[in-house]
Amino acid sequence: MAEDEARNYTSYTFGDTEFIVPSRYIELSARGTGAQGMVCAAYDTVTQQNVAIKKLSRPFQNVTHAKRAYREFKLMKLVNHKNIIGLLNAFTPQRTLEEFQDVYLVMELMDANLCQVIQMDLDHERMSYLLYQMLCGIKHLHSAGIIHRDLKPSNIVVKSDCTLKILDFGLARTAGTTFMMTPYVVTRYYRAPEVILGMGYKENVDIWSVGCIMGEMIRGGVLFPGTDHIDQWNKIIEQLGTPSQSFMQRLQPTVRNYVENRPRYQGYSFDRLFPDVLFPSDSSEHNRLKASQARDLLSKMLVVDPEHRISVDQALLHSYIYVWYDESEVNAVSIKPAPGPYDHSVDEREHTVEQWKELIYQEVVDYEGRNHVEQEQPR
Repeated sequence: MAEDEARNYTSYTFGDTEFIVPSRYIELSARGTGAQGMVCAAYDTVTQQNVAIKKLSRPFQNVTHAKRAYREFKLMKLVNHKNIIGLLNAFTPQRTLEEFQDVYLVMELMDANLCQVIQMDLDHERMSYLLYQMLCGIKHLHSAGIIHRDLKPSNIVVKSDCTLKILDFGLARTAGTTFMMTPYVVTRYYRAPEVILGMGYKENVDIWSVGCIMGEMIRGGVLFPGTDHIDQWNKIIEQLGTPSQSFMQRLQPTVRNYVENRPRYQGYSFDRLFPDVLFPSDSSEHNRLKASQARDLLSKMLVVDPEHRISVDQALLHSYIYVWYDESEVNAVSIKPAPGPYDHSVDEREHTVEQWKELIYQEVVDYEGRNHVEQEQPR
């Protein structure tokens, strides 16, 4: 561990990754590495709380990475809701644009992601409360004009008191995936049919993902574990049945040709897909939640045709979820008004890596400056 006296930064090494952080952060320990970077747990001596510090992995190696880093940073500054991970600080150890290469984001520290929680035997209370919080977070993103499209258990984190937060902001609007694309290493198990098939989509694209996550909580395994787009689609229709002709007519010709030439499947009833034996016993608490309500919600979320799938607002009013309904959480009025709309032109903007780098550098410097001023203010 080397102390940089001039700027009061401390260097830590985890494997082949170096973390250079302001000395206010102590007791760093590696927590995991994801597609977008490495995360360490740390203690913030200024705010006296445990935090997670994420070092974005090589944000300037290409335009895609740079654009993603810029978008994530802008979105984290924009949204403010208790079911979406909050940005506490951002910094770079480099002092000039010429040297600039590392971006660190400081967030709240959570206990586990949903992958670990899914393996537990959840009662109806916990399951419906987790789903309620997911829906509140999604509704808040939608109010900012952000449709996620890539919700999955690894990007949802939970604390031991059962509070839940969504960790990332999904697919950029221009990250168009087409049905016949070559396989790439991501989890697409939770992506809605309209995303897999390269169709248009609306807000309830995120409801499909919630349905997949809920089904996994009940079944204890992934519902549609496709190895690629085509296998993914086959897994969906084998269980839920071939969709209607009106759905087929909305597909692009090449995709429609493939989909229509698949064997036709009847699909199974939800009673058969999710029999009573898979569910926790009926709740004895005042909520009286039971398997039939959970199954009814699933049957309304896991609908292949988005025209017939329920909306986020409808899901929040469903009897399995409504027991937790709190106006201030659902509409986030007491926390902060709905965020200003996200500037989607960012997703369409074409810049060189150097231009993105300059934009990100400016954002980080501005954020550091503003954060520093806030901390200097007497409380």
